[in-house]
Amino acid sequence: MSHTSPLVDDVVGWYAENGRDLPWRRPDRSPWGVLVSEIMLQQTPVVRVLPRWREWMTSWPTPAHLAAAPTADVLRAWDRLGYPRRALRLQECARAIVERHGGEVPDDETALRALPGIGEYTAAAVRAFAFGRRAVVLDTNVRRVIARAVGGTALPPPHLGAAERARAAALVPEDDAAAARWAAASMELGALVCTARSPRCEECPVVRRCAWNAAGLPPDEHAERRRTQAWHGTDRQVRGAVMALLRTRDTIAGPELAARLRETLPAGLEAAQVERSLSGLVVDGLAVRDGDRYRLP
Repeated sequence: MSHTSPLVDDVVGWYAENGRDLPWRRPDRSPWGVLVSEIMLQQTPVVRVLPRWREWMTSWPTPAHLAAAPTADVLRAWDRLGYPRRALRLQECARAIVERHGGEVPDDETALRALPGIGEYTAAAVRAFAFGRRAVVLDTNVRRVIARAVGGTALPPPHLGAAERARAAALVPEDDAAAARWAAASMELGALVCTARSPRCEECPVVRRCAWNAAGLPPDEHAERRRTQAWHGTDRQVRGAVMALLRTRDTIAGPELAARLRETLPAGLEAAQVERSLSGLVVDGLAVRDGDRYRLP
């Protein structure tokens, strides 16, 4: 058995007792189910993903099923998970898996990274959680745990850099199974205990090893570099409202759509903002314009 650090051992031991029973973690999980969960969980909490994931896997249990589905059905099923372009990329990913890999999710990192919508994190997560392979899995939760426990900082820097990757890689056990357990355990610790805003240090299995705790819990040194995105009154809010309307109708005329938006969105909504948001959705492939009417693709 390969050597692991006491910090890794403590976190993995905690996870064995406290990890959530999620369907994409169970022994009967499929690599496709894991991949779908990872795409859905991007910037979206588990409580919102669970019902959608279950519905999705019932409707499209394999990449071939999703690849053949009408895109409008896919966008309706995505519902309000946010960033609906992820749904389009997931369907493109399914088609690529069918065309390039015979309908089976590949376990090779290079092949995974070549799929539409699959970046560094998702490829590593699929290798670890679907195939039990060694990978450096770095989502926001894992980064935060390592930043605090090892780096002594409140939060990791806004952008992932080489030094942070090297620090994370040094913690990953060499053994495939042990590495996959560490990936899941460190992610779960960050999600449940070592949270961003209200960490429960009294419940943490590594509080006595934590460099941030030993330093007296100093504040976030990168606070000024972090940007918060506005929502109310933005094109993003308008786009979300447009998608919600399109999911309920086969087709809707532009004037009616604009009128409905004015009923549901903040006062002061300008016609130019509606037109800009609609045009953006069409360009992104999330809506289709037929004359003066709009519909899902």
